[in-house]
Amino acid sequence: MNVAAAAFVLAPALALGSFLNVVIARVPARRSVIRPPSSCGSCGSEIPWRDNIPLVSYTMLRGRCRCCDTRISPTYPLVETVSALLIVACFTVWGVTAEAALAAGCCAVLVALSVIDSIDRIVPNRIVVPAAGLALLAHTAIDPSIAWLAWALVAAAGVLLVALAYPKGARMGDVKLALLLGAVLGSTVTVALTLGLFAALVSAAVLASRRRSLQKMGGLLVPFLSGGAVVALFSGGAILDSYLGLF
Repeated sequence: MNVAAAAFVLAPALALGSFLNVVIARVPARRSVIRPPSSCGSCGSEIPWRDNIPLVSYTMLRGRCRCCDTRISPTYPLVETVSALLIVACFTVWGVTAEAALAAGCCAVLVALSVIDSIDRIVPNRIVVPAAGLALLAHTAIDPSIAWLAWALVAAAGVLLVALAYPKGARMGDVKLALLLGAVLGSTVTVALTLGLFAALVSAAVLASRRRSLQKMGGLLVPFLSGGAVVALFSGGAILDSYLGLF
């Protein structure tokens, strides 16, 4: 366990989580994530640096804008907390290595995409396509092998089949996400897809059993695939070995 590495990356991880909130708010609207500076979504006032400290500012302001007293969505501290925990976990497991950086980057992307899909029901190409390409290049550089490309294509093909069979359940954005997951996870992407699709199926069944419209779920697959990917990232090898050991 690399406790020192985890402590070292905690502050940068929280800062990255804060930036992810900007990405989540602006990318679906096709706005720049750099300019203008962060501002209140209600009154439009620019947020000073002291009100932009991850977790601390939200707590000190009691979740409200300093200028107009409008409630700030709890999604903001949640994104900061989840992304920081995942990134710290990556460096705890792999230390200060290229593998940890790749895993942490993947986790950050998954957090952003999951929240965007939950709110806007889209998987932005501006995020998922470059992320998939960079992950493939990075993993191939770290561990030269055609396997990363092969598993990326296999994962994308698997989700594509789901999309063709049930268009309301999976979209092309989910196919591109599978490409990213295959490039990062390799063979354990099978664990990620199995867990993610199963969780999505169970959620759909629960909605149906309660006579709620499945349109409320409406193609919401990214959070489930992301959850499966996180499990596969940290425990996929053990799960896959245990499964194969049954035969």
